[in-house]
Amino acid sequence: MYQKISIYAFLITIIGIVLSYFIGLDKECLKHPIRTFVHICTLVFLEQKLTFAGAIRKLVYLLALLSFIILAVTGFYPTLIKGEHISGYLIMIHATFAPILAICLAVLAVMWAGKSIFNTKDWPWFQRFVERVTLVKINEDSSDKKSRIGQKIGFWLIIFLSLPLIMSIILSMLPYFGTYWQELFILMHRYTALVFAIVVLIHTHLIIIAQIRQ
Repeated sequence: MYQKISIYAFLITIIGIVLSYFIGLDKECLKHPIRTFVHICTLVFLEQKLTFAGAIRKLVYLLALLSFIILAVTGFYPTLIKGEHISGYLIMIHATFAPILAICLAVLAVMWAGKSIFNTKDWPWFQRFVERVTLVKINEDSSDKKSRIGQKIGFWLIIFLSLPLIMSIILSMLPYFGTYWQELFILMHRYTALVFAIVVLIHTHLIIIAQIRQ
């Protein structure tokens, strides 16, 4: 059951991301895919206009992305391809990179929280609703930054989903719970990991699209 749900969920997500590239990107980017790919790599890996804090944030983000890829491969490969539970060397690699991702997420939660605060530009319809109900004019955000509501929602979902993702596997290894609760925690970890992976894919896609359009 979990295998089928995961396969369908990933297929729908990947197809949606691919279609969004064809719909959302300029024709010039689609005509030159190699140049677009090189441009993306430059923005992700070789961007020079960064402060020291920005460089640290970028390095932590890349380390978190690398850890996520390794965890996703080691975690989903035996389930989706072989229909088996993770074991052997894969679980050793999985357990090695799991704390690295957890630490990176904690650092990113602190360093990116300020940039991911919602403002009036993110919810113009909600602002208009509040003004009509309260008859009070809300001061608009004077910053010239564009609203990136999708990235902000994705960021906070990643942070909040990481809590049950981490705690479920930790609790499943404690001897204080019986077999029923251990199986329940493992099941929670697997489904949370599925949702977490899909959110990370969408969030990364939104970041790439935003970087290309700049």
